[in-house]
Amino acid sequence: MQSITTSSYSVHFNDLAYKALNQHLDKSGYSTLFILVDENTFDHCLPGFMAQIEGDYHFEVIEIEPGEVHKNIETCTQVWGALSELEADRKSVLVNLGGGVVTDLGGFVASTFKRGIDFINVPTTLLSMVDASVGGKTGVDLGPLKNQIGVINQPVMVLIVTEFLNTLEERQLHSGFAEMLKHGLIRDKGYWSALKSLNNFDLIDEFIHDSVVIKNQVVLQDPTEQNLRKTLNFGHTLGHAIESYFLASESHETLLHGEAIAAGMILEAYLSQQLTGLSQTELDEIKGTFAKRYPKVDFSEDDIFNILGLLKFDKKNSHGNINFVLLESIGEAVLDIRIPQDLYFPAFAYYKE
Repeated sequence: MQSITTSSYSVHFNDLAYKALNQHLDKSGYSTLFILVDENTFDHCLPGFMAQIEGDYHFEVIEIEPGEVHKNIETCTQVWGALSELEADRKSVLVNLGGGVVTDLGGFVASTFKRGIDFINVPTTLLSMVDASVGGKTGVDLGPLKNQIGVINQPVMVLIVTEFLNTLEERQLHSGFAEMLKHGLIRDKGYWSALKSLNNFDLIDEFIHDSVVIKNQVVLQDPTEQNLRKTLNFGHTLGHAIESYFLASESHETLLHGEAIAAGMILEAYLSQQLTGLSQTELDEIKGTFAKRYPKVDFSEDDIFNILGLLKFDKKNSHGNINFVLLESIGEAVLDIRIPQDLYFPAFAYYKE
């Protein structure tokens, strides 16, 4: 697959990824290569990755615990401490080998250590390949609140090696697939239709490339999320609130990001039908598509009240207003929509039907 050029770096795929990495390392003159992994990627991805690196370099591996619950400033402090103890300097590079937690957190750590060192992202989950690979968003959660602390800073390069997907459970693949479906909903009805008919993940490589192209087109036009880039947040206003609530709850099983966003997209599609012209036919099509792939989340009335209470923390908010991205139709998104309070519970009722 052809490499994709962003505003300041390239996304390379499979064999071209390792070729680009080795060429870069050969000419970079890095003092030390630090590789950030979690327990899963240490076991399943690191050996294969290391086997592809040519040349004699000074390596250090830093391991963190897996999962969204560890995407916080405390983990950052541990990684900063490890970098310092291992004598990292400003000519070091941090290679983030893992899913979205590793790439988001690792990018933030690198961006702030000694006021910034180079980092390279090697996403190993479908979600991180299609979502975190482009845009330069780095950061961590504040308690259960998603991505409240961070900076936009670009990696040196991103390497997408799709064989890493073989290490994932199907549930993780479906989580990433939700973000791909979102790309179709906000930008490309034909892409949405093609993804809808995909019955397994054997042919996913080209679709990953297409999703990265779509996201890159958006980010190139609006790198700092002033307007168009907000469309990438469709389903995320309610979806992030759902994810945060279930992450903090002791009585509910934690949801994967894509599972929460899938629910958020159904809810926000309902709001779109009520407010911005999405047809009933397309609303039902969206709900049916997600219902086939994602188990229904059970929301009690108390759950809904608590989820709605978290909306005030959404990053798109301004001047005390909660701003939604909604759809005019499949493939056409509209920004900064305010939701009447009396529509939230009907949206959840539609989701439950």
